[in-house]
Amino acid sequence: MRAAVACALAVLAGAAQAAGCARPLYLTFDTGHMGVAPLVAEVLRRQDVKVTFFLASEKTLDGGSSLDDAWAPWWKARAAEGHVFGSHTFDHVYWRGDRAERDGGGFDVRPSAGPKTGVSATMTPAQYCAELARPAARLAAMTGGTGRMAAIFRAPGGKTSPALLAAASRCGWTHVGWSPAGFLGDELSSERFPNELLLKKALRDIRPGDILLAHLGIWSRQDAWAPAVLEPLITGLKARGHCFATLAEHPTLGEAARRPAPAPVP
Repeated sequence: MRAAVACALAVLAGAAQAAGCARPLYLTFDTGHMGVAPLVAEVLRRQDVKVTFFLASEKTLDGGSSLDDAWAPWWKARAAEGHVFGSHTFDHVYWRGDRAERDGGGFDVRPSAGPKTGVSATMTPAQYCAELARPAARLAAMTGGTGRMAAIFRAPGGKTSPALLAAASRCGWTHVGWSPAGFLGDELSSERFPNELLLKKALRDIRPGDILLAHLGIWSRQDAWAPAVLEPLITGLKARGHCFATLAEHPTLGEAARRPAPAPVP
């Protein structure tokens, strides 16, 4: 009961902050190798910024996964701070195509995490919905029930189709992409897109209402984007009159981001 009251108060406080700012931004993080996760959390606390995290069980630098027991205290702390959570599919499952109805329908997929990493497979709509629900159950287990996933998801790579979005919607999930200027570039080559260039571009191009995308660690980037860019970006955007809110305060996605994740279908 106490946790539910605290969560409600956090949402109300966030809504009040967003309502008091004419230039809101919605910073989101997808999981990754988690190498920069402690530094990200430190910056967010220092800057008093609430964000939306999209959770998948991805391989970490220590050989574990981003949703294993070692990371449970980290996620529990973020829940206590009032951040919002969405699904990123448990095994970071990439959509690769729709299957024809004559072949049974569903989707061609390929996970980039978990026991079937890199193995092409098919999923029915029901199986895809079950995959979306798995991070919600794991978040509840890691946080002792204090962390509640919202009914929002982000498909890995942002790769979707109308058929996949419709299937997810039928089982209660709303997809969240990102704004063009909100692609913060932490997945790009460090040589071609150094941190200084990414920071300059973001400060120049981001506009009020944008959804921003970053990660908690990218394997391919040698010069880590966070925290080198994160804090200067936040302070620079604040200096331009922006404020930060979770997707629970978003004008069109807020209803879904305030709704609990759908329960898995038995």
